[in-house]
Amino acid sequence: MTNTADIVICGAGIAGISAAYHLAVKQDVKNIVIVDPLPPLTLTSDKSSESYRNWWPGPGDDMVRLMNRSIDIMESLHREAPSRLAMRRNGYLYATGAPSGVNAMIANAEEITALGAGDLRVYRNSSDDPEYVPVSEHGLFDAPTGADLFLDQSLIRKYFPYVTENALALVHARRCGWFAAQQFGMYMLEKALERGVKLIKGKVESVKVESNRVESVQVSTSEGSKEISARSFVIAAGPLQKSVGKMIGIELPILCEPHLKMMFNDHHRVVPRDMGLFIWNDPVTLMWSDEERSALAEDDETRWLTEQFPAGVHGRPEGDGNSVLLQWAYHDDALDEPVYPIPLDPQLPEVVLRGMARVIPGLSKYFDQLPKPFIDGGYYARTPENRPLIGPLPVDGAYIIGGFGGFGMQVACGAGDLLAKHITGEALPSYAPAFLLSRYADPRYQELMNQWGASGQI
Repeated sequence: MTNTADIVICGAGIAGISAAYHLAVKQDVKNIVIVDPLPPLTLTSDKSSESYRNWWPGPGDDMVRLMNRSIDIMESLHREAPSRLAMRRNGYLYATGAPSGVNAMIANAEEITALGAGDLRVYRNSSDDPEYVPVSEHGLFDAPTGADLFLDQSLIRKYFPYVTENALALVHARRCGWFAAQQFGMYMLEKALERGVKLIKGKVESVKVESNRVESVQVSTSEGSKEISARSFVIAAGPLQKSVGKMIGIELPILCEPHLKMMFNDHHRVVPRDMGLFIWNDPVTLMWSDEERSALAEDDETRWLTEQFPAGVHGRPEGDGNSVLLQWAYHDDALDEPVYPIPLDPQLPEVVLRGMARVIPGLSKYFDQLPKPFIDGGYYARTPENRPLIGPLPVDGAYIIGGFGGFGMQVACGAGDLLAKHITGEALPSYAPAFLLSRYADPRYQELMNQWGASGQI
């Protein structure tokens, strides 16, 4: 194990790997070490739903611009190895069945497209409607950008016949989809290792700071403990970033939210394979028979299953077979520090399937015999307003790439690119200040947070 390093990166998840890739491959920085006790991309990165989007609300255009940059890099990597680094441009679908939700959807779509996500095309079933391009008629690089907003129920039924007849408005956001995120991460790691990056299987035990500057990093491995002298230290520890921040005396504003996903075999082929990731914007109650609802309501431990659930149930087709991925964060149980193994909710398959059946009624075919599910999940390590932390910390030589609340895989390329520019002193994009930890010291930013709208998690 090396005694010195220019840069020590704590964490071999997608954040740390992307940072190493952009430093070593794109900026030609030498003597970089990644430290992690686990195999690469295994703590949280392999629990991702692997989706991506440039569809982000304000205030400001910083998230849209960062995500556009990240998707640019992802597409460039895909061009390098298209057979290995798969991407699908099916888009994201957002829908509402609430009259009050229609105006909110219109305002949201107008805001996000104005921030740089692309043009907004509105469909009212009138003679001057623009032409809609279905997913089946484009590929990855000739797909529309921006979004298609449907305000006529007959058009929603025409183009999305599997969706509930209660849908009053629907947005198809276009520079969105999903990708082989694990393969992207391993590809970047391989390229970084080829350029001399070292991967050490070990745990960062402490960081020595003198005169407010990083001096060295203490690492323990199966072969013993070693001190690595380093001029820079990068916190890329995912859900553990808060505890690593404390090693250098910094309290990071991070909460960990457990998020679980469920996959099952859709043997009835209810979900079309070209469907985008579908999000229902409204709260829902689960679909039960009158007898089931009455029985559940009688028991204190099950009554919650008859009550209203929060908005945000979502799902998409997965892979080349018939698998479907469903997800719904219906519990509010954020933690200061993660707990492992992550607690699994035995009710998740039933709850998320019955919730999604409100949106895609054909899923009710599975109520009598629930398909055998596969469940896993990880933590969303998020800031209060769910914007990432990328850049220098108050300790000289210390940096962070984190705060990825549910968008780590998709933002990693853009975040790694931005962090590398911070470390090497290259010219920064204008959106860089929006992701600094120092933003919380600005009273104007605190005031803005008090008025914050949608968190943009999904």
